Amino acid sequence: MTREHLIKPLLTAHYPTIAYGKGVFLYDSEGKSYLDASSGAVTAGIGHGVQEIIDAMLAQAQKVSFVYRSQFTSEPAEQLAKRLSDLAPGHDYWSFFVNSGSEATETAMKIAIQYWQEQGVRGKTKVISRRMSYHGITLGALSMSGHVARRRRFIPLLEELPLVAPPYCYRCPFHLEASSCGMACADDLETVIKRIGAEHIAAFIAEPIIGAAGGAVVPPDGYYQQIKAICERHGILMIADEVMTGIARTGAMFGMEHWGVEPDLIALGKGLSAGYTPIAATLAKDHVMEPILAGSKIVMSGHTFSANPQSAAVSLAVLDYIEGRQLAKAAEEKGRCLLQALERVAEGCPIIGDVRGKGLLLGLELVADRAAKTPFAPAVGLTQRLVERAMAKGLLIYPAAGGVEGAGDAVIIAPPLVITNEEIDLLASRLEEAVHEVMEEVMG
Repeated sequence: MTREHLIKPLLTAHYPTIAYGKGVFLYDSEGKSYLDASSGAVTAGIGHGVQEIIDAMLAQAQKVSFVYRSQFTSEPAEQLAKRLSDLAPGHDYWSFFVNSGSEATETAMKIAIQYWQEQGVRGKTKVISRRMSYHGITLGALSMSGHVARRRRFIPLLEELPLVAPPYCYRCPFHLEASSCGMACADDLETVIKRIGAEHIAAFIAEPIIGAAGGAVVPPDGYYQQIKAICERHGILMIADEVMTGIARTGAMFGMEHWGVEPDLIALGKGLSAGYTPIAATLAKDHVMEPILAGSKIVMSGHTFSANPQSAAVSLAVLDYIEGRQLAKAAEEKGRCLLQALERVAEGCPIIGDVRGKGLLLGLELVADRAAKTPFAPAVGLTQRLVERAMAKGLLIYPAAGGVEGAGDAVIIAPPLVITNEEIDLLASRLEEAVHEVMEEVMG
């Protein structure tokens, strides 16, 4: 066997070599096609091989691709910051551009702490998050994450920040019913604040819809309004991690729009460039930037490729494409169609315990007993089995963690926003075949 040099997710596994992509399909070097039902990592929001984006990439590359942000600004970066402010809830945000979602959430954490420091408040250094959450793989972002499997190896290096119960109605952490729970999951934030002391807490961070740590978990109506009110009452900033939900994925440009909440800081990534180039962003409201402008005048963060004109130009082209084709509305409409298709699949597949999500960010939770919601034993490796079986059938789905303190199984279904009804039918058909085969394997 030829010696390998590329570190892959699983070092001993064989990965097909990609040749090209078009629309919602990817094609490997052997000519096999794959329906990209996960948009890669919930990233390729407008599909593959879009000529308008390729043209924008070439046009900017012919001008200049990189300048260092300490020496120059650029028209694409300035325009993208203005565009995001115009699109975001409240329309009054500054943008700090980075390269990945992990960097975006960590930058949001740093800005939140600096916001208080600039006002002479040195004690507010903690950023609280939920036990079911994933905010990134860098140490700061991972400290804010409750993803058990991804934290485990690095526990000695991490802060113990994920403390608040998730809004997880399928498995309510308080064993209550949504119709009569009184939003106990939101009240838990207030309980934690009182235990720690608001004088120590800079911010609270949450994914509008829980992604990799739970599989498209949508909170009950009123949850985020209550969370925002609690944050304001205790002088705590609210950070929305929109890395997965942002840029039209859920049927709105920003996930928080569904609940009419304006976060103090927003982290974006993934769909911001739809995978055509690495870029992410931290958005901070005017009132968050005011003490920094009046004080040090420097956001204490920096990345070599931050705000490079090549990536900014690509993101502008992606936003043009999304708005010009009304893909946020399409995500809402196609999401309803896909949700119904997944519910039909679930009817004949008793290992599917829950079908959930919003827009084209949907999830399936997989269980050994639907009535009791009993998860499969981790040794079964059900999520990975299903991901591999689906891929063998030419369907790409995204693995998510289960919701029982790291145990359990879930997958995310999040195809590009340009998917057609016929492609949704094909997606559902391939998924149903894969689920049935895995179900027969593990249950006999």
